[in-house]
Amino acid sequence: MSLTLLWTDGLIWGLIAALAAWGRIVSRSVQVRRQWMQVFESKVAMVSAIVLLFYVLLALLDSIHFTQQEAGQGLQSVLDALLAHLATVQERTYSAPFALTEYNRTLQTLEDGTVAMLYQPLQHINPAASMLWESGKALLAGLLIFTLATAVHLLWRSRVNDVSFVAQARAVWQGRTQLPWKTAYLTVLLLLLAMSWLYQLSFSYHVLGTDKVGGDVLYESLKSIRTGVLIGVLTTLVMLPVALLLGIAAGLFKGWVDDVIQYLYTTLNSIPGVLLIAAAVLVMQVMIGNHPEWFSSTEERADMRLLFLVLILGMTSWTGLCRLLRAETLKISQIEFVTAARAFGVSRFTIIGRHILPNVMHIVLIAVVLDFSGLVLAEAVLSYVGVGVDPTMHSWGNMINQARLEMAREPMVWWSLFAAFIFMFCLVLAANLFSDRVQRVLDPRSQTS
Repeated sequence: MSLTLLWTDGLIWGLIAALAAWGRIVSRSVQVRRQWMQVFESKVAMVSAIVLLFYVLLALLDSIHFTQQEAGQGLQSVLDALLAHLATVQERTYSAPFALTEYNRTLQTLEDGTVAMLYQPLQHINPAASMLWESGKALLAGLLIFTLATAVHLLWRSRVNDVSFVAQARAVWQGRTQLPWKTAYLTVLLLLLAMSWLYQLSFSYHVLGTDKVGGDVLYESLKSIRTGVLIGVLTTLVMLPVALLLGIAAGLFKGWVDDVIQYLYTTLNSIPGVLLIAAAVLVMQVMIGNHPEWFSSTEERADMRLLFLVLILGMTSWTGLCRLLRAETLKISQIEFVTAARAFGVSRFTIIGRHILPNVMHIVLIAVVLDFSGLVLAEAVLSYVGVGVDPTMHSWGNMINQARLEMAREPMVWWSLFAAFIFMFCLVLAANLFSDRVQRVLDPRSQTS
């Protein structure tokens, strides 16, 4: 077994390391710590942050790839190893959630030679398993994991606050802590119970049914989390430098620099976004198709297409933030401390680093969080129309694209679309609720005196 690093794996782990380093640096500021404490003082923000953290954790588990050449299984991730019982099994065709037979009748020859249309039993389930017993074991396992994790966190908080373990637990239960830890514990408990229940029952049933080719829908939904999170997070990595550089430059240097940058993003905004992205994706597909020797596996080709899609979305989504930063920089450049810095001969690059950039970071943070949910939905739409990620890659857009014809069947196959909708809805809703709280706290104009 050897560790294999895809391009998107390196980018997402590098971004996580950079965010950890940035968080350590900015946490030294008392004002920054106070602002983020205000963000998480909201129960809604705390719940949303935990849900987002859960999605990111699954995406990171799916971003650690290794190759088992001796087993002949090719490229796998840690999430694939955890869900091996779902990844390796495949039925013949559709089956409903928790079903014991296929969804449609098939023509079968009986022992007496007669022919009949019968429901064929599923091959990779355990009909002898008791759903009640398996559910009890799953809920007990989730409760034990929650108890251990809560005890560790309470012990850490008791040492930070220099109180006893019992006193810290009592304060959390009575709601006397600054942050709503009781709400956080309840959210973690519900998530652990739900995931333990789904995981345990997935050994005996297809919890969310199977698709047209017999693949497990729960496995596809969980694997699609990585695609949605990477599209939302890595696109920001591409968009931010361009928006920061051009937006601040336009607002501070003015003159012909401002004119050129305004012409650039005005021209880019005048082109329909979907057509521009579709044209770029089609050019990329032709290039990849003409050079198959660049990739040693299907996974590497799909990963490269995902990386290109991230770059294309990033290069077409920076204009809104650039316009905001230009306007904010124009305002800040007229404030007294910037004017005084110019009078004393301070260089413009020093002014940008010391005065402009720190005073526009709240706009950057708000825009990043707000754009995340939009980018997740954009991937679903682009994959639905056929210009998104590779068809072999798991994504909610591909699931919706495959399910659009299933809705017209009789009887209707609804569970693929339902699963993609639920997983995507929870992620986007959590991102929107969290971004609303971030905007309320960090945006000075939203704060009432």
